[in-house]
Amino acid sequence: MLQPATTSQDAHLPQLTLTRNPGMDLDMNWVRAVQANTSAIERRAATLPARRSVKKDYQAAWLLKAVTCIDLTTLSGDDTAARVRRLCAKARQPVNAQVLAALDMPGITTGAVCVYHEMVETAVAALEGSGIPVAAVSTGFPAGLSPFDLRIEEIRRSVAAGASEIDIVISRRHVLEGNWQALYNEMREMRTACGEAHVKAILATGELGTLRNVARASLVCMMAGADFIKTSTGKESVNATLPVSLTMIRAIRDYHTATGIHVGYKPAGGISKAKDAITYLALIKEELGARWLQPDLFRFGASSLLGDIERQLEHHVTGNYSATHRHPMG
Repeated sequence: MLQPATTSQDAHLPQLTLTRNPGMDLDMNWVRAVQANTSAIERRAATLPARRSVKKDYQAAWLLKAVTCIDLTTLSGDDTAARVRRLCAKARQPVNAQVLAALDMPGITTGAVCVYHEMVETAVAALEGSGIPVAAVSTGFPAGLSPFDLRIEEIRRSVAAGASEIDIVISRRHVLEGNWQALYNEMREMRTACGEAHVKAILATGELGTLRNVARASLVCMMAGADFIKTSTGKESVNATLPVSLTMIRAIRDYHTATGIHVGYKPAGGISKAKDAITYLALIKEELGARWLQPDLFRFGASSLLGDIERQLEHHVTGNYSATHRHPMG
């Protein structure tokens, strides 16, 4: 049976005590050996929502853990400085203070705030003193098709503006063409441009064709030094799914077994319900272990998820569901 996830008041802050992934030389023998049994993966993934159900205090504990692992995000063409500041205020106080007090969990925050480069300085200023990192989507997000030198420059500018995490997008064509050396070289150069900022490699798995491609791309990005691997930009027609997540998580497990290095995981897009968050957390715990339930190794890229979690937590405390409009993002 699942046990309540850790909900200590400092769990919301990235616990940067692990050795960063330094990467390694591209091992083509390992890459070519990677396979993915699609039918078996889909069967395993299908069992999770039905088997893993938690209630009452256990459910509240898992949902509080989920809050601390959310990358609260705004990536819209009509983003303004005021909207970003409101989002940052929400990141500082993601759940009603009275609800948190009733649960004896005051002071939790989201895992990070994620914005376009243009809004990095605004977010950094709004989050000053909170300990909440700012993540910037970069490298021609979401398509990743701008000139390579401009993508590298965008990373450097976001880091200079104060972003401590960079979400980069890979060139999907390298995966679809099986050009693993090109993908490795690209990821390696992006990792170097990030410097001390942690890098999340977005695979855009809905556009990679097969789970085998997903598994191989995951491994190559980790070999090139990715600190996180992430499913999607949230802009594809298919985003995070349980089969894709299982594939990527097992690649992380294999990489850890071979190297001893922890690499994080971020499912993004399509996760909007509290029950789905618990399913993903259960998957992580079963496949990787409790250490990966900390926000330095696991994030949700799903801002709309927070509203449903708030409603569930308020119901747990009061016995009543509140209207969705009472839980705006900012």
